[in-house]
Amino acid sequence: MALFGNLGNYKNFGLLIVRVGLGVMFIYHGFPLLGGGVKRWEELGSTTKYAGIHFWPVVWGLLCASVETFGGFLLILGLAFRPICLLLVITLVVAALSHFGKGEGLDGAAHAIEDAVMFAGLLFLGPGKYSVDKK
Repeated sequence: MALFGNLGNYKNFGLLIVRVGLGVMFIYHGFPLLGGGVKRWEELGSTTKYAGIHFWPVVWGLLCASVETFGGFLLILGLAFRPICLLLVITLVVAALSHFGKGEGLDGAAHAIEDAVMFAGLLFLGPGKYSVDKK
């Protein structure tokens, strides 16, 4: 269709939109987790039991909250983009396993799975030219 024929010329702008949108939302969701303190980190980190990890729940919870919050900020900048995408994929896989483990099924895990797929794809695409990591 002619109306959308030239949009392929703006792939880097599209990647910027995706990076900023996802980054803002991950900061929005991660910051309250990060500020929740040790009790919240332990609660969050204990979900790793669904991935077979039963030790250091406070550490895992703090890491998860940090990856979501600071990872969101780094996504926006396009800095350390691929490592952050990988960490977010891991975090979201654990989140999806947690939803399945709690009996919420695919309906409960869908959002985490969708985000994990998005970050897995971005891992291969890279941040685009409008980023600190531009190549």
